[in-house]
Amino acid sequence: ASAMGDRETNNHSEVTDFILVGFRVSPELHILLFLLFLLVYAMILLGNLGMMTIIMIDPRLNTPMYFFLGNLSFIDLFYSSVIAPKAMINFWSESKSISFAGCVTQLFLFALFIVTEGFLLAAMAYDRFIAICNPLLYSVQMSTLLCTQLVAGSYFCGCISSVLLTSITFTLPFCASRAIDHFYCDSRPLQRISCSDLYFYKMVFFSLSSSIILPTIIVIIISYMYIVSTVLKIRSTEGRKKAFSTCSSHLGVVSVLYGAVFFMYLTPDRFPELSKVASLCYTLVTPMLNPLIYSLRNKDVKEALRKI
Repeated sequence: ASAMGDRETNNHSEVTDFILVGFRVSPELHILLFLLFLLVYAMILLGNLGMMTIIMIDPRLNTPMYFFLGNLSFIDLFYSSVIAPKAMINFWSESKSISFAGCVTQLFLFALFIVTEGFLLAAMAYDRFIAICNPLLYSVQMSTLLCTQLVAGSYFCGCISSVLLTSITFTLPFCASRAIDHFYCDSRPLQRISCSDLYFYKMVFFSLSSSIILPTIIVIIISYMYIVSTVLKIRSTEGRKKAFSTCSSHLGVVSVLYGAVFFMYLTPDRFPELSKVASLCYTLVTPMLNPLIYSLRNKDVKEALRKI
C-alpha cells in the first residue's frame, strides 16, 4: 500500500480518492487478467443483449417467465458494466486510483443491481411455482400488472438497500489507508481501511444482508418444495422431465449466485484473496452464464434463435 502512495488522513472528509489494489499477482499476469476480463465481459454483452433482443422481437416469448428473464439480462448487463470496465483499466494503470465520488457511485450501483437480482430471482421462483402447481390459473394469477409490480418491487427493494448500505459505509472515517484490497469498491474492503470501531457497523451490515438474503431464499425454497412435490405426483416420465427442465435453469443460477454471496457477506472476513474469487462468481461469471444456461436449456429460446 505504501508503494502506491497511501497516506494517513485525519478524517473522512480529507479522502479524495482511493486505490484499488486488485489481485496480488505479478505485473506480467495483469495482461492475462485483462484479456480474461475482456473475453468474459464481451460474452456478457453479447449474451445478455442477445437475450433481451430475442425476448423483445419474438411474440412467442411474450410471457411472464420471459418478462422476468429479460429483466434479469438487463440487470446482469448493467451490474457487470459497473465493475468490469474499471477493473480492466486498472490492469493497465500504474496509479489504480478511483475518485471518492466514483467509489460511492460504484458501490451504490452494484448494490442496487445485485440486491434487485436477488428479489427478481425470488419472483421468478414464485412464477415457476404458479406455472407448475396451478397451471390452469397461471394466466390469471400471473397477470401483466402483477409481473410489473414484482419487478418494480424488486428495484425498489434494491434501491432502498443500496441507499442504506452506501450511506452507512461512507459515513465511516477512512484514516487508516486509501488502498482498497479489492478490484472494485465494496463494503467489506472499505471496512478494513476504516479506523473507527466497527462493531455497530458490522451489526447493521449483517442485519441488512440477512434481511435481503434470508427472505428471498425462503421464498425460493418454499416455492421449490411445492414444485418438487407437484412434479413427483406426475405419472408420466415425459411430464416430469418437462416440468423439471423449466426449473433446473433457474435453480442453477440461484445456486451459483447465492452460494457466492453467502460466502462473501455472511462469513467471517478473514481471507481477502478468497473473497475476490467469490466476488468474480457473481460480478462476472453469473452474468456470463445466465444467458447460456437459459438459452441452451430452453426450447423456446433455441427456436427463436434459429428463426433469427
